[in-house]
Amino acid sequence: MYTNRTKVAIIGAGFISDIHLESYHRFVPEAEVVAIYARNADKAKAFAEKYQIAQFFDDVDTLLAQSGCEVVDICVPNYLHASVCIKAAKAKKHIIIEKPLAVTIEEADEMIAVCKENGVKLMYAEELCFAPKYERARMLIKEGAVGDVYMLKQAEKHSGPHTDWFYDINLAGGGVLMDMGCHALGWFRWVLNHEKVKDVYATMSTVMHKGRTQGEDNAVVIVEFENGVTCVAESSWAKHGGMDDRCEIYGTGGVVYADLFMGNSALTYSRDGYGYAMEKVDSSAGWTFTIFEEAFNQGYPQELKHFIECVREDKTPIVTGEDGRVVLEMIYAAYASAGQGKKVALPFTPKVSKPVDLWLNPQA
Repeated sequence: MYTNRTKVAIIGAGFISDIHLESYHRFVPEAEVVAIYARNADKAKAFAEKYQIAQFFDDVDTLLAQSGCEVVDICVPNYLHASVCIKAAKAKKHIIIEKPLAVTIEEADEMIAVCKENGVKLMYAEELCFAPKYERARMLIKEGAVGDVYMLKQAEKHSGPHTDWFYDINLAGGGVLMDMGCHALGWFRWVLNHEKVKDVYATMSTVMHKGRTQGEDNAVVIVEFENGVTCVAESSWAKHGGMDDRCEIYGTGGVVYADLFMGNSALTYSRDGYGYAMEKVDSSAGWTFTIFEEAFNQGYPQELKHFIECVREDKTPIVTGEDGRVVLEMIYAAYASAGQGKKVALPFTPKVSKPVDLWLNPQA
């Protein structure tokens, strides 16, 4: 048991905060979650009581001043990322921040700058860089198992987000690309050792949630890297049957397929249904794939353990704010490509209020 555990405050009390809390409690003994924030005081209190957290707040400034935390773990909607991050950095707190890093590149640049000015770490939470199956696939590349890589593919698909704010482009900045496409783009760069992006081509549409969002719910993005590798990201909120998260690696000497869900489940038949089958599944009646250790399979505990280690041992995280900024720039280019119907080269930094504007208003 650690006697000098690193004190963490979680900003947010939604679905992703649940995953982070479970991960800290079960897998990161060197960290202690000491405070919870939610915009609604009753929700903050209920969340704190659920996980036996001593302090809860409905004001970020008060939490930063009174909680005694050393690390702030930001799990709030996208449009709040920048303001909370900047406040935390100025309060000299290290920062773990969920994807995407920010809504705009201007916000991302300010966040990175303020964190550097105040000497705190900005750790970008891209869990696919830690997911055990994906990491084993990456190590196979390093071991030469597939020869020279020429194409990567990653797909994340389900039937739609847990909460309403994801569907509001003014809060999220976009649709499924902002929500899930960012995972693929970050993972491509990680596998390719942060190779520079040459250009991006994308197509997107709204096929299932037209009455609920102005953003896209289905997107395909093709990224060409300067080393000649082609990468394909498939992202969807329009796929029924539960979460689908898989990658494919193609090389001159082999191929690797890794699926985060189907290989980590128990084939189950239930006449009447049961509690929880897997993320985003519509029903647990009939045949289902009952997932186990879902958070572990997706890399959340490994990610948070690494970030806490970086704080305790003053290490540079493997996924930084700068990485999050590059992913955001790729997202901007993808929306612009879908709007213009052509490839968009990087660097690409237009000034719009949110990335999805480049698709909805191509002349922006």
